[in-house]
Amino acid sequence: MNDRLDVRKTYKLYVGGKFIRSESGKSLTAHSPTGAALDNYSWASRKDFRDAVVAARAAFGGWAKATAYNRGQILYRAAEMLEGRAGDLAHEVSRSHGVTMAKARSGVARVIDRLVHHAGWTDKYQQVFSSVNPVASSHFNFTTPEPMGVVVIFAPDIPVLLPMVSLLAPVILSGNTAIVIPSEKAPLPALTFAEILATSDLPGGVVNILAGKRAELAPHIASHMDVNAIVDGAGVPEISAQLQAGAATNLKRYFNHALAEDEWFTEKAESPYRILDTIEFKTAWHPIGL
Repeated sequence: MNDRLDVRKTYKLYVGGKFIRSESGKSLTAHSPTGAALDNYSWASRKDFRDAVVAARAAFGGWAKATAYNRGQILYRAAEMLEGRAGDLAHEVSRSHGVTMAKARSGVARVIDRLVHHAGWTDKYQQVFSSVNPVASSHFNFTTPEPMGVVVIFAPDIPVLLPMVSLLAPVILSGNTAIVIPSEKAPLPALTFAEILATSDLPGGVVNILAGKRAELAPHIASHMDVNAIVDGAGVPEISAQLQAGAATNLKRYFNHALAEDEWFTEKAESPYRILDTIEFKTAWHPIGL
């Protein structure tokens, strides 16, 4: 006879490499498409977002200075860890979206492949997008890409993980740090993904994941002065308008990358030109020695 109690899980927010409860103490219940209650998860507040920005900014210096090769190895390591826990993640996707395990496993496999794809770009995008510029003086003139800083990413509701990774990877591979607002309808797969990132070599604070209500967080994200860019893949018109209006406060970049569901499975969602959204081009002059 089994007389033990089940240990029910409350999924935590992922901030600065740690799993935390919301400072408000509030939580929400995740539901399946049929309305069945799954598990509880912490409900991110404005203060949690501010803490995530602090963590992301603190991690930015070290991550941006890491070599391209090192960043690529770390992203590949994350893919390795994801491969090892593919079954757990597929289970989370299956129950959160009401799809078969076979379909969930296929989707997780695409997530792993896409992460490996972007890991391969860490030491290549500079050669592709840099330039040596002709000038009318005795100087070398170079233009090179550099990361912007802290980027907030809004992930869409369906499908869950492939869009989130497709939006996240181009941001962090160049040296940016990120705060992800995952699917509002199905946040548990993203929070499980955070557990996988925590066991990889990714430094704490490079990726922060806050589950909660987009409408509550959007005004604070749009007006925050230490956010450099917003990548919006959620495709919610009211939220998009709010983010764009607030972005004018400190001239943070805003990019709308919402796609149709089937487009997330195409090359359009893994284009290396997405890397250009969250980098700055710096130009240097150097005199030619005679």
